[in-house]
Amino acid sequence: MSMRERQIQLSWREKLGFGAGDLGFNLYWTTIASFLAAFYTDVFGISAAAAGTMLFTTKIIDAFTDPVMGGIADRTKTRFGRFRPYLLFAGIPMAGAAVLTFTTPDLSEGGKLIWAYATYTIMMVLYTVLSTPYSALSGVMTANSQERTTLISVRFFFAFTGGALVNKFTFPLVEYFGDGNDVLGWQLTMLLYGIIATIIFVITFATTVERISPPATQQTSASQDIRDLMSNRPWLILFVLAMVIMMTITMRAGSAYYYFKYYVERPDLLPNYLFWQMAAYAAGALLAPILTRYIDKAKLLMILMGFVGILSISFYFVPKDMIWAMFTLNILISLALGPKSPLTWSMYADTADYNEWKNGRRATAMTFSAATFSQKLGGSLGSAGMLWVLAAIGYVANEAQSGASQNGIALLQTVVPGLFALIAMTVTRFYTLSQSQLLTIQEDLEKRHGAIT
Repeated sequence: MSMRERQIQLSWREKLGFGAGDLGFNLYWTTIASFLAAFYTDVFGISAAAAGTMLFTTKIIDAFTDPVMGGIADRTKTRFGRFRPYLLFAGIPMAGAAVLTFTTPDLSEGGKLIWAYATYTIMMVLYTVLSTPYSALSGVMTANSQERTTLISVRFFFAFTGGALVNKFTFPLVEYFGDGNDVLGWQLTMLLYGIIATIIFVITFATTVERISPPATQQTSASQDIRDLMSNRPWLILFVLAMVIMMTITMRAGSAYYYFKYYVERPDLLPNYLFWQMAAYAAGALLAPILTRYIDKAKLLMILMGFVGILSISFYFVPKDMIWAMFTLNILISLALGPKSPLTWSMYADTADYNEWKNGRRATAMTFSAATFSQKLGGSLGSAGMLWVLAAIGYVANEAQSGASQNGIALLQTVVPGLFALIAMTVTRFYTLSQSQLLTIQEDLEKRHGAIT
């Protein structure tokens, strides 16, 4: 492959087609992050402690399915490429699993727990089947690091736009479809989201091209791919970093429901609060390729996470009736968190190049699958930790909360995510893959592939 092909400037048709895929994924992901905990406790009818344990336990399965799917995708060979075919064929099963997850069967609490474990596990396995190849696709469309940042910024603009729409319209859709029956409302809302997501995945399949392949002589096992990752220091730092940041994001999103319903006692504000949260994420994502022209990715992440930490802890001291301050701080925090996703995901693609440069082997999907596991583990720990804390402070669904319970809910929305953000800032200091080193890596890889320099 020539240097020009590897460093291609992608058309806006291809960028938008790829980016739209994450709008489809966020019809699921944002619903899970923002509403699944509340659905399980307030609609489905299981305790906060049981829901928290279930969300955490199911991640054990993800520990296996993510790298397994990465290994399978890296070794897939079709006329459509390695990664794109999954977008074409896995969308409908994913939609069905999502509807079942948000279905409330007429069972005992024990029976409901079994249903929840089974349906949520199936949904997340199918999510892995779709999301791992999709994420890996960004690493094989172009080798241009700045172009990757732009591509993934477009992706996360769509992701956060989808998230904003989900946060704004999910409750109204549940009310509209259910007409007073929340059980039916959730089922039909997820059916609508599933249909839309499936159509979007087909569009992404049709508008993207895979250009970068592993070395023609490469023959490795999945276990070798994992060993390569374990020796890839920049990737290891990103694994921890992404997990901690996802805990920050998930805890903010998941606890907002409880914060406005039980602490502020204004649940009517929640849709707009979450809408502007996602809108600010989207705006921040678009800023990422501009900011990285002037600031190295790792340094930029450190600055942003420090900003998030300070503002989140300050949020705790906002009085219950100062709604304008809550919304303002939420927008500023979200604006700072927005560039995180395009930055870290473009950095994952860079670590795939680093792995090929260092070890002579490329495992793009394995790199991203383990990254996806990190994100899902962080999201699960954020949701489960929040539910465990609610159980510990005496939370009782659909009842007025005690003073201690209210204070705990406030901490979950403000100080706790802020502390995780400061931890993420510290972790970022250990990431050493600079832009100048990446340029050297690309030049070496182009020579190895017989490029004209």
